[in-house]
Amino acid sequence: MRAPSTAKTADGLVWLQKIVATTSEVTQAWTSSDRGSTIGPVFSMKRCRVERLDFIVAGAQKSGTTALHYFLKKHPQIALPDRQELHFFDDEEIFSCPVDYERLHRHFRPLARSTRLLFATARQATAGEVTPSYLYWKPAMERIWNYNPQIKLVILLRNPIDRAFAHWNMQRFKDREPLDFLDALKEEPRRIAQPLTVESRRFAYVDRGFYSEQLERVFKFFPREQVKVVKFEDFRDRKQEMLDEIFEFLGVKPLRGVRDKDRNVVPYERAMTPGERKYLSGVFSAEITKLKQMLGWDCSDWKML
Repeated sequence: MRAPSTAKTADGLVWLQKIVATTSEVTQAWTSSDRGSTIGPVFSMKRCRVERLDFIVAGAQKSGTTALHYFLKKHPQIALPDRQELHFFDDEEIFSCPVDYERLHRHFRPLARSTRLLFATARQATAGEVTPSYLYWKPAMERIWNYNPQIKLVILLRNPIDRAFAHWNMQRFKDREPLDFLDALKEEPRRIAQPLTVESRRFAYVDRGFYSEQLERVFKFFPREQVKVVKFEDFRDRKQEMLDEIFEFLGVKPLRGVRDKDRNVVPYERAMTPGERKYLSGVFSAEITKLKQMLGWDCSDWKML
């Protein structure tokens, strides 16, 4: 049986160097759909099912996770599920009985059938998902640890003042929020008093912004070397640099040549008023200081009025 051949196209070197252990017989030559270039005999591959996730993007909501999902989906070494936000580890019904993880894994296509993973071996393919509610959902971190103690977590954090307003605006856009912003903030304690409810997901505008408590839950179960925390503003302003760091953390190659574009852009019905920003600045002042000490970040821009 001949070794896989290598060919050059106008896009650079196209390679087939290593085939998964589940390969069987040689099939007909494979032709590039982009350039019409033939790349010698190609091994056929049996299905390689995802049996364990390697990483999760766990938060925070309204902090760039949809944009990150876009770039993860473009990466040829990364396998994502059939939709964003599986909400597996924050589903109370799933965890009310013995957990069937097949309900999680069935959202992933067998790797050998994934066009984007054609050149990735089973060892090279990295499987993960993006559900930003996990950071906030109190039982989620322990559930993820029980599932895979070696999993890697990526967490994006945004100025909690801006995050709260963006969250409120999203709920207004979805016709879920009848109250104006400050009125909604005043009603929040009553609305989220019952934990692990739909209301606690939808209306926790302020509570989701107390990141330090949420990170303490993360670090209770996972060592810091398994957690990559990214400042949203850095991700927004220095995207390629932050993407390089994230992909290095996940153990895959850098991603180049992918056009950036806005994702999950919800039109704002109005801007935040100076009075609203001043109010939230007082609410989050101590929290921002605590987070700065915890992560060693410069959060001075989060305190600007």
